[in-house]
Amino acid sequence: MTEKPKLHYLNARGRMESTRWLLAAAGVEFEEKFLESAEDLDKLRNDGSLLFQQVPIVEIDGMKLVQTRAILNYIASKYNLYGKDIKERALIDMYTEGIVDLTEMVFLLITCQPEERDAKTALVKEKIQNRYFPAFEKVSETVQCFGELSLEASRKIVAGLGEAIVSLTPKL
Repeated sequence: MTEKPKLHYLNARGRMESTRWLLAAAGVEFEEKFLESAEDLDKLRNDGSLLFQQVPIVEIDGMKLVQTRAILNYIASKYNLYGKDIKERALIDMYTEGIVDLTEMVFLLITCQPEERDAKTALVKEKIQNRYFPAFEKVSETVQCFGELSLEASRKIVAGLGEAIVSLTPKL
C-alpha cells in the first residue's frame, strides 16, 4: 500500500489549500503535519527538506516537493487531473493563473495599512465581480472554443474554480 502524502504547513489555508483541494478532488487521503513553532520550521530547514527555505512542502512518492505550482502539477499529473492532452492542459493553466492572480490580490490585503484596507478591499471585490467571475463563468464557452474537451476535464476545471472562489470570497 502506498503511503499517504504528508503535507507540512501552518494550521491555515494559505498556499497549501489548493493542494488539499486537488488531493480531495483526486480522492486521495493525506496526512497533515502542522508547523506549530519556529522550531518546527527550523527543523525542516536544517534537514535540507526546504529547497528555498519556505513551506509548503509535500512528501509524496519518496520525494519532498516544494513550491506550490510544482506540487500541484505533480499531483494533477499523477492522478490524471491535468488534462488528456496539451490543449486541455493549456486551458487548465489559463484558469489556474487567473486563480493565482486573484489569490495574490487577496493576500496583499493582509499587508495593507488599516486605513487603506477598506478601499483596497472594495477594489478587490470589484475586480472579482467584474473581471474574475465573468471569466470563470465562461468555462463552458472556452471549452467549446478549444474543441472537443472531455466533459470530465470541464467538470474538474469548474469544480476547482468554484472551490477557489468560495474559499477566498468570505475572507473579503
